[in-house]
Amino acid sequence: MKHSSKLIALIVLFTSCQRFLDVQPELQVDQSQAITNASTAEAAVNGLYNRLGSDGYYGSNFPAIAYLSGGDIQWTGSQSAPQEITARKLTADNGYVGSAWSAIYRTILQANYLLEAVPNLTDPQLTADRKNQIQGEAYAIRALSYFDLVRGWGGVQLITKPTRTPADNTGITRSSVEDTYAQVLKDLTTAEPLLSNTTNRNKITRKTVWALRARYHLYRQEWEQAETYASKLIDDATNYKLAKPYSAFYTNNAVATSESVFEIAYTNSFKNGHYNWWLPPALSGRREWAPNGTLVSLLNDPAVGGNRKELIAQTAPPGNLWYGKLYYRTPLGTDPAYVIRIAELYLIRAEARAQLGKTTTALADLNAVRDRAGVPLSQVATKDALLLAIEAERQVEFPFEADRWFNLVRTGRVATVLGISDASKYVLPIPNSEILADKALTQNPGY
Repeated sequence: MKHSSKLIALIVLFTSCQRFLDVQPELQVDQSQAITNASTAEAAVNGLYNRLGSDGYYGSNFPAIAYLSGGDIQWTGSQSAPQEITARKLTADNGYVGSAWSAIYRTILQANYLLEAVPNLTDPQLTADRKNQIQGEAYAIRALSYFDLVRGWGGVQLITKPTRTPADNTGITRSSVEDTYAQVLKDLTTAEPLLSNTTNRNKITRKTVWALRARYHLYRQEWEQAETYASKLIDDATNYKLAKPYSAFYTNNAVATSESVFEIAYTNSFKNGHYNWWLPPALSGRREWAPNGTLVSLLNDPAVGGNRKELIAQTAPPGNLWYGKLYYRTPLGTDPAYVIRIAELYLIRAEARAQLGKTTTALADLNAVRDRAGVPLSQVATKDALLLAIEAERQVEFPFEADRWFNLVRTGRVATVLGISDASKYVLPIPNSEILADKALTQNPGY
């Protein structure tokens, strides 16, 4: 495994997903934000979650890249960046891609500072258990960040130490896909014993790590471990269960329900940007993208979407425009960002079991999700049929979350489902600004 003590020479900060101009380079962390005691450590942990939930990361752009790429969302607005994604004309200058890359590395940078500083703090208000918890959260969030980088861009630069000066940021080559995934697993396994074995849907705990490991092992085709880690959450039925009906986990201002394993909380002063792009102008949004006709038909089909039809609605005549309403709350922008839900753990375990030849229990997991959605139970009985059924279920279960595109790439189904035969387009371009800033950073083929 390759480890580097350096960070990319230029991390471009986009101040919000609405603006892609007037960008400024961010070369290092402001030393005035040094972590020196319990209070600054706690502030830094809060800042780490804010990085994770920023506009460039889970607050808008990273999930948007996934669902705009997945073939079920149409571009309806004026911005060029999402139009490039839906039109399959993505370039290395795309603002969404640049913003997401930057935001993820900023999250890693914040985690690295915590991991360096916290073990050495001697503040009596910072107990050993709390120091362990903070480090576990930092390791786990860094693991999630590298996982999102590798599934989006392939092998990337591995940065595991803080950045002190601009000189630290040069000459870093990209690690392989294998080594990047190995870093993810190393961070998850390091995080697990440091964390409390409690249930917290807005903060990282040991249970969150188990969920992330289930997803990791699925991507690595390590079926037994995917099944094992998914079962740890599913078997904890006191704390995790499918909310019924489907809309129960998000309607009526619901937050942190039994459905949620990890969701990022937002407030009126720290907003989730999704609403702006999904809601129509009558509801104070811009509706720059919307479910396309295929997805609308699927969600409205009682045998496919079932009660998941509540994810979409139409504007009043004469427009009759379909829009997504997962992100809808008042005050605007206070919707959670759903990083991982228990429904995904059921479908992870279903797929792992199908791959292991456990068709009966795989079907039971698939049907648990279908039952919650109020659709007829599946009767498929073969491995191949189960895998296709699970793929179809994901399409209508997570249409507005960071799921479909990455799963089609993972399963080798992009060409068949979306008609994209050029495999170089299965990864995102490295932002041109980063290539220009560090000559050691190479572009993905095809861009």
